Amino acid sequence: MNILVTGGAGYIGSVLVPELLSLGNNVTVIDNFLYRQSSLIDCCKYKNFTIINGDSRDEKTLLRGMEGADIIIPLAALVGFPVCDRDKTAAVTTNREAVKKIIELRSPEQKIIFPCTNSGYGLGQGQQFCTEESPINPVSLYGKTKMEAEKAVLEAGNSVCFRFATLFGASPRMRTDLLVNDFVYRAVFDRALVVFEGNFMRNYLHVRDAARAFIFAIDNFEKMKGNTFNCGLDEANMSKLDLCREIQKFIPQFTFVEAPVGTDPDKRNYIVSNEKIKSAGFKTKYSLDDGIEELIKVYSIIKNSFYGNV
Repeated sequence: MNILVTGGAGYIGSVLVPELLSLGNNVTVIDNFLYRQSSLIDCCKYKNFTIINGDSRDEKTLLRGMEGADIIIPLAALVGFPVCDRDKTAAVTTNREAVKKIIELRSPEQKIIFPCTNSGYGLGQGQQFCTEESPINPVSLYGKTKMEAEKAVLEAGNSVCFRFATLFGASPRMRTDLLVNDFVYRAVFDRALVVFEGNFMRNYLHVRDAARAFIFAIDNFEKMKGNTFNCGLDEANMSKLDLCREIQKFIPQFTFVEAPVGTDPDKRNYIVSNEKIKSAGFKTKYSLDDGIEELIKVYSIIKNSFYGNV
């Protein structure tokens, strides 16, 4: 199988690309190495690995990477509301327009597996689980651009989309700014945390399970195509305060308090049903506790703001 992964040196890609290569696929990665990461160096040992140091928004670069590809996985994105708000133009051109360019340039037989986000559910529906049929109401530019790209991908056909939960866990291109990763970082180094709007709910997913979801979609593309799937841990629909309590089980010295005033600029608040992807046969493998234990080890190795997106 010939697979193109744009943004393949990012947080998900640095886990996914080695797995795809180990399965014998020919993998081409387009990445501009925005964060100066070296996360794919170990992949260079594979003869079936091609790296294109370039921008996924550039048509010539895309055409070079897409030539002969059976499957296209557009991971390239500015991820998260802070980095998108910092450069709104780049957020739109990378998260939405570059995906539309792929749709325009691809041949009809080339398949797309697109990573969206369940951020599109915005403020959710209270205690009612958000399904793939629930109203979309993103509260950030990040969520808006990703949902618009998802719509374009589904309308183009021959595609599968995932609405991933908030990711966590270790990756060769580490991110310490993701919520679980950030809270564990603060528990390890500060032993204390002030939580804003602690009852706001999120769903979570280990980055290795996100990579496994792509491989599952490759193997089951025909029965999944034309659909979008929520993808997260059923047992990890929880509030920020609940997350702190889980971390405290592993770091008893960790203390946290909810701020009596102030707000979190990330206003997402929802619970999510992952029943559709489970019915398709996909099962998660890594729990939130697995991730917390893993992250504690990670933070015995790194302590550096370089490992964030902002």
